[in-house]
Amino acid sequence: MNIREAKEYIKQTARIYLKKNELGDYVIPVVRQRPIFLLGAPGVGKTAVMEQIAQELGIALVSYSMTHHTRQSALGLPFIQHKNFDGMETDISEYTMSEIIATIYEMMEESRIREGILFLDEINCVSETLAPSMLQFLQYKVFGKHRVPEGWVIVTAGNPPEYNKSVREFDVAVLDRMKVMEIDPDYAVFKEYAIENGMHPAILNFLDMKRDYFYRIENTVKGKSYVTARGWEDLSEIIKLYEEEGYRVDDTLIDQYIRNNVIKKEFSAYYDLFNKYKRDYHVKEILEGTAPEGIEKKAAAAGFDERLSLLSMLIDKVVSDMKDCILKTDHMSALSPVLKKAVSIASGDTQTSPDNKSSGGYDGDMPQKGQEGMYRESSDALVAYFDGIIENDRRRLGSLKKAGAISRDDEQTLKRTLIFMEEARKELLLNDMNIDRVKEKYNNALKSVKDDCTLVSGELKNLFEFTEKAFEDGNEMLILVTELTVNKYASRFLARFGSEEYTKHNKELMLSERQGDLDREIHELLAL
Repeated sequence: MNIREAKEYIKQTARIYLKKNELGDYVIPVVRQRPIFLLGAPGVGKTAVMEQIAQELGIALVSYSMTHHTRQSALGLPFIQHKNFDGMETDISEYTMSEIIATIYEMMEESRIREGILFLDEINCVSETLAPSMLQFLQYKVFGKHRVPEGWVIVTAGNPPEYNKSVREFDVAVLDRMKVMEIDPDYAVFKEYAIENGMHPAILNFLDMKRDYFYRIENTVKGKSYVTARGWEDLSEIIKLYEEEGYRVDDTLIDQYIRNNVIKKEFSAYYDLFNKYKRDYHVKEILEGTAPEGIEKKAAAAGFDERLSLLSMLIDKVVSDMKDCILKTDHMSALSPVLKKAVSIASGDTQTSPDNKSSGGYDGDMPQKGQEGMYRESSDALVAYFDGIIENDRRRLGSLKKAGAISRDDEQTLKRTLIFMEEARKELLLNDMNIDRVKEKYNNALKSVKDDCTLVSGELKNLFEFTEKAFEDGNEMLILVTELTVNKYASRFLARFGSEEYTKHNKELMLSERQGDLDREIHELLAL
């Protein structure tokens, strides 16, 4: 199976294992909760998938690589304990709590999340002294004398022997206690993940044309030659940062991530060509609607690979801007009910501020007898409210990050909300608790987001117009509509703000597809 199928299966298993009956007991007893064993080549995304599952299920994640663990670190250190058995005094060996088990308890205490996933990587590379204890752990969830807390699903992972010299193959007694899932590299699945996470378009373009370069591990006279999904993802991140700083991306940098001479050189050559296309076609100007005259004809006359590269650059920029717009909109939506409550507290039956002439009929003079006390109470309540929201958001962010139970997008939204609330609180204290200043700050931020989203809508319109003029009825329009449809940020943007051009071409392509299906059905009937 591919990594996406494995992810869904693990999520289903976790939900089943964490299901409780009416008495609050887990339906499947611990002894029957078989650990999952992911067996796959290195770099296919096993660790990344575990993070996604924890975030989507809202549970904690504790990850450990078993390669560095000895028997003592995994099971605990022995110590002498004095005991009394029916009047007989004796000393016996006890064990301290396992580092792994202790980490789970620390996670629960700090994050306040009681359920989670214990992910043990490289489990088939454990030391010889630890191997016998793994059978007991896999069946009973016990390290030494200490049990994994209830509510923790165990997922393990390892590489096949051909990829790792340290691997020791499990015997049937061990395998029969696990749910074994063999993972194969799959570019189509990787591409979905890569697009969603903003992988550099040069890499995606290159791999679209050279799909067999996505994953490769070979033995050569000079040793192992390897290219993995992890390598491409890490290379994407470093290229983006190099471009931001104006540094040159060369073979030396690429070689640090893509350990195959042929693939490294071909990608390096394509990356230079990609940047040439970016300069020659004035990508920024196309999206702004100010491209030089004749650029559409130049694109129309280009080869397929060149057209595909250009389209990819344009789509990447628009989708990136859509993502930024959606995340900022999420931030403003999260702030709205918080600020409405603040306004309610500030107004209530008291005056909002001595400077606010529009609230409660205040005429600008000093408060009448009794009004000053009411204003003070309102101000104290407002500060307490902001303090509570800020403290709660800080604690929540810290807990979720500690547990690995928050996505990058949600983390970004929560951080933006926290920053706004901290700045708003300062605004209140500096302006005599004038809530109108906070409202003004929010409205200005909201206007800025709306303006940004309007610009993105304009970029999208220009993209469709350029694609129509340059490629007419070619496959490029199908690629554009498909990429916008499957991307979660683009689909959310289109659902929220709409696009006449997208709706028009999407309908046309759907009609064409239905007509094609009908033609095939007629052809099959005529062939009978």
